[in-house]
Amino acid sequence: MNRIVLVGRLTRDPELRTTTTGKNFVNFSIAVNKRIKPTNPDERDADFFNIKVWDKTADYVSNYLGKGRLVSVEGRMESRKYTDKEGVNREIWEVVADQVNGLDRPRDDAPGAQPAASGGSRGNYSAPARTSAPPAESEYDPFADD
Repeated sequence: MNRIVLVGRLTRDPELRTTTTGKNFVNFSIAVNKRIKPTNPDERDADFFNIKVWDKTADYVSNYLGKGRLVSVEGRMESRKYTDKEGVNREIWEVVADQVNGLDRPRDDAPGAQPAASGGSRGNYSAPARTSAPPAESEYDPFADD
């Protein structure tokens, strides 16, 4: 069985790309904190994982998640081999995710944050104004303050 579940923070903004056949994909990486902090100051206190997502999940990641956001990633580990520019054989391990979920809300003071109505889309969801009627199912935000 090849299944992996990770929770970490994006290390950079994801970029949506398209293959020559028209399929969307996104590559990004996450930092996952180690359970036990290293005693040696030269050691990292996080592990870094390269993630690849396809199709609608790629669209979601590129539109709603950005650097620093906390995410859960579920998928499988995959390796691929290639020869670099110097002729050296290389092997890369990455997580091919079939599910990515944002676990936090973007900060209001985050760089580049704009209200959703003004066209900003990268993780800039603003909750609808309170009215007497409950929000529509499509407007429900499980992270909204009550």
